[in-house]
Amino acid sequence: MNVHFIAIGGSAMHNLAIALHKKGFIVTGSDDEVFEPSRSRLDKHGILPEEWGWFPEKITDDLDAVILGMHARKDNPELIAAQEKGVKIYSYPEYIYEQTKDKKRVVIGGSHGKTTTTSMLMHILRDNNVDFDYMVGANLEGFDTMVKLTKEAEVVILEGDEYLSSPIDLRPKFHLYHPHIAVITGIAWDHINVFPTFENYVKQFEIFADKIEQGGSLIYFSGDKNILNVAMNSRRDIEKVSYHTHEYSIENDAVYLLDAGFKYKMQIFGEHNLQNLSAALNVALKLGITKEQFYKSMKSFTGAAKRLQLLKETNNSIAYLDFAHSPSKLKATVEAVKSRFTERKLIACMELHTFSSLKKEFLPHYKGCMDKTDIACVYFNPEVVEHKKLDAITAEQVGAAFHKEGLKVFTDSAEMLTYLKEQEYKNSSLLLMSSGTFDGQDLKQVAEELLN
Repeated sequence: MNVHFIAIGGSAMHNLAIALHKKGFIVTGSDDEVFEPSRSRLDKHGILPEEWGWFPEKITDDLDAVILGMHARKDNPELIAAQEKGVKIYSYPEYIYEQTKDKKRVVIGGSHGKTTTTSMLMHILRDNNVDFDYMVGANLEGFDTMVKLTKEAEVVILEGDEYLSSPIDLRPKFHLYHPHIAVITGIAWDHINVFPTFENYVKQFEIFADKIEQGGSLIYFSGDKNILNVAMNSRRDIEKVSYHTHEYSIENDAVYLLDAGFKYKMQIFGEHNLQNLSAALNVALKLGITKEQFYKSMKSFTGAAKRLQLLKETNNSIAYLDFAHSPSKLKATVEAVKSRFTERKLIACMELHTFSSLKKEFLPHYKGCMDKTDIACVYFNPEVVEHKKLDAITAEQVGAAFHKEGLKVFTDSAEMLTYLKEQEYKNSSLLLMSSGTFDGQDLKQVAEELLN
């Protein structure tokens, strides 16, 4: 197969390109610029574009497919050339389905928890020598790429993102996978630039459930009323399996799963993670993994990158990095750390970075999200707000929205770091939360300096 990627440098796109290259495909691509780590990884496999820009002459008659990334625009010269030549154009999720339509497809959907749940399943299957393909939205220890596609594997584990598929395909990605086993971990309004009302957002999960193959299974979190409505109104020809937070205990800051009189010490913690674990357990059982195998393998699971990722630990302090940016993710992450280290002061700092989080009308949804912190600060960059073409917001508006006594709001990352350096970290937990980097900060180094 001969495939060409338009906007090959994206996080998802370059991983798919590498996966197809490893499968033996002839892979070419273009982009206006490629950043690290995509650049080095594409170069390692010999598929980094030789020069930046768009070149319609790359769209040749011998191409079997063009794969279009979200970074490209509708007027992209290569896209126009492909349309004029009649070359088959796929979005990223369309081509994932094309490569997995003969496999058993497990799709993990949800506003939060889908990356962690997908990562748990990948860890469990690999640990038990089950061959599988996958697509996940984060780097996972022990896996070279975020996508693997082979001829041999009979099962594929897919993270089901609800964002749009491509500039010319405005369907949510997870509508295109047609799962045999589907999971919904939670529904909390996100991507408000695409889904203008909560009702419209929930509708996408109803469509996702309707896409389950006949005789398939819907595994869903029973503690979410919106998911319950989706499950109750879904088709009668699919199996419906509910789950809840796995039973656990915390002893000397360590988390233990409890099952049938046995205790299993875990490296992950927090009720939200233990809900994800229950989802993964239900899927694993359907894939032939026993409970004993599951618990044994989960002992060594440390989590996905930027999902309560340990940055630094001393005798009396600890620092974590988390991807939390939406209100539901932020609240769950704060509560997870506070519930594990109940006797420690919690110092938390989050960055408003996404389109939704920086939208003035959305800010009130953050009310109460940081209530369980002892010291809290929020950072945003006004230039990012302007770049996203949003109405300007003020520090006062952000502070009022969070409604947290003593909350500090910063618009200068240097001032934020100065404030953090003034805090006492003995007997404390530090939590840094962002889908960005606080304007290019090396957060591991920041944690090292603060806790030392």
